[in-house]
Amino acid sequence: MLLALFLPRRPSLQRLVLILAIVLIWIGSNRWVAFALARSLEWRYRPSKEIPSAEAIVVLGGGTDSLQYPRSTVEVNSAGDRVLYAAWLYRQGKADHILLSGGRIGWLNPGTSPAEEMASILELLGVPHEAMWLETTSLNTYENAANSHKILAAHHVNRILLVTSALHMPRSLALFKHQGLEVIPAPTDFQVTYDNWQQLTNASFASQIMNLFPSVDNLSSVTQSLKEYIGLFVYRLRGWI
Repeated sequence: MLLALFLPRRPSLQRLVLILAIVLIWIGSNRWVAFALARSLEWRYRPSKEIPSAEAIVVLGGGTDSLQYPRSTVEVNSAGDRVLYAAWLYRQGKADHILLSGGRIGWLNPGTSPAEEMASILELLGVPHEAMWLETTSLNTYENAANSHKILAAHHVNRILLVTSALHMPRSLALFKHQGLEVIPAPTDFQVTYDNWQQLTNASFASQIMNLFPSVDNLSSVTQSLKEYIGLFVYRLRGWI
């Protein structure tokens, strides 16, 4: 669209560029594309009926919002299922310790670190503070894995349950495995369920027309999926996975 502004003297090319922009926005904002992309990542590591035990549960930050006025407490955001699921796994006796990984990115979050924020929520959920290890320095997923590995090694832990959003699991799992850890994926925060997919693929003609309509939510989902695919590509280039 910006390019079209610089083509006033070439109307045919200007129209072509505008049509291309509209097509790209439509492709990236309909439900079929959003669900298909998310499903291609999320369904790679679907949880088994019986989740095995491990020596520790590792939770990656990104599911909390810090305590800042007018908030009365630390809050969970759309990825907050990570913290809730970790608490559930702990209460199910799947591991004796929870490692919370996430440092504070100054320009993005002026409050406390995600690791500290997750710890405060877990305490509210009944997880004792002595059961938690905090990793508060990592600023990206690669550092989550590298810095967490140091803490796990110091406690002689090699077998972990890795908790993060299902969309984020392929990249996260590859990074933690690259550190030499035995990793059991424990994904949560699924965008696409079996029922969602069946409803999409078996919808009526009228519903399918609606599924092709653009939506900001779908565009956001596509953006997140593309970020993960780009991350996988870049991390492989850098030799991190």
